[in-house]
Amino acid sequence: RKHPLDIPPPSEKDWLKDDEEDFFLQDPDRKCDALPQPFRMVNKLVMMVFENAMEIIERREMLREAQKLKVQPTKFFPTAEFQVTGRANCLAVSGKYIFVGLSVGLAAFKASDCKEACAWDAVKTEICAIHASDLGNECHILLAVDEMGLVWLFFFHKESFLLIKILNETEDISKRNTSVEVVLSPGGDYAGVLLQGNAKAWLEIYRLPKDSWMKEMEKNAGAAEACREKRSSWTTQDSSQTDVFLLQESPVPANKADAKLSLPVLLLQVKPPKPITGSSFKSPLDALKKVDDGSMLGLGYNHLIKDSQWEQQEAIFRRTYREYLRAEDERESKEEIPRRATFHFLLPSPILQVGPEMKVQPDVPAGISVHWDGSHNLCMYLLNRPLKEKVDSDPNPDVVWPCAAPIACSAVSSCSRYLALACEDATITIWDKHLGYPLSVTAILEERVIRGIHFL
Repeated sequence: RKHPLDIPPPSEKDWLKDDEEDFFLQDPDRKCDALPQPFRMVNKLVMMVFENAMEIIERREMLREAQKLKVQPTKFFPTAEFQVTGRANCLAVSGKYIFVGLSVGLAAFKASDCKEACAWDAVKTEICAIHASDLGNECHILLAVDEMGLVWLFFFHKESFLLIKILNETEDISKRNTSVEVVLSPGGDYAGVLLQGNAKAWLEIYRLPKDSWMKEMEKNAGAAEACREKRSSWTTQDSSQTDVFLLQESPVPANKADAKLSLPVLLLQVKPPKPITGSSFKSPLDALKKVDDGSMLGLGYNHLIKDSQWEQQEAIFRRTYREYLRAEDERESKEEIPRRATFHFLLPSPILQVGPEMKVQPDVPAGISVHWDGSHNLCMYLLNRPLKEKVDSDPNPDVVWPCAAPIACSAVSSCSRYLALACEDATITIWDKHLGYPLSVTAILEERVIRGIHFL
């Protein structure tokens, strides 16, 4: 041979397979036990599934071990069970009693032993919300809202319900106004009810004569004692020691129709602010005559801007930003749309200037703050005002705080000193009402919308 013998390169069929790389470790006697195709492929797939499952198991085990190292919250289990007829919709705790709103009325339970104290089901109405305040001496004030939007005012005295008045009751059902929100002031001195009709909404503030109620109930102590003795004769018949009971097993008369208390007094009726229109004043002197002597900032009604100037400004705005305006925004509805208000009861502070002839108590609200949806102004109204035979349906606010953007929501601290305002431009301002200046201003991202705010 002229040329030396060359070793040819290995072909593909001579390449070692993955499962044949460790062939030298295998037992020669087990060579015949190898699975043929396609069983080897099935075996490989099964092993792959098994390995993936083991990885998932190991990962979950690691997460479980890490969770054990964390501080676990304490688990609390119920200590008593209330079995009531119908459905329990709401509850409120006041003093040593738990008031439950049911689909058939009201029920009061003792918080100490979870026993029923009293039940009210005179009209079989469904109660959807309850607000309660403890007055001391086993007396409580309750505001209950039923499914029809009626607000029921109760006085609870020594385990007996007494209906005082339905605040928004009308003889004509077609003219009935529904309650949107109910607020009971701390201490039970005032009650606020936001009502909504067919095409309007307004806020009513009531003064509750709680001191007169307690004196009147002391005069009716004999009737209350008789009701209590009758109730005790029913309850002693079934002295079960369990905490599970039914309301229908306790036929307790809870309504003392013979005892009548003084009615609450309508103090304020606040309506939404009217839209600002063109001025009808002919001179600045006419506008100044409409301004109160003690007011510095108002709602903006007393101005000298004519209707033609508003229309010209609107036309310039729409012509400049025509491409950014939507068609539905250009169609303005002439009808008055019901609006929602947020209101808070405020304790006395230097912001709320009260006359020297009015007595101010530090733990009794001296005013309310109100802002309506879409409004830039926070309006404050004094509650320490003389009673009139005819309530002013649209009083002017005593203090006005204008904001740069419409107010979205607000909150008042428990001490009533700090006020938080969240506007639609995603800014939150904390005000000190005693000093009258903002403590902090926080801007949130523009794409965020603030729906609620609370003090912790």
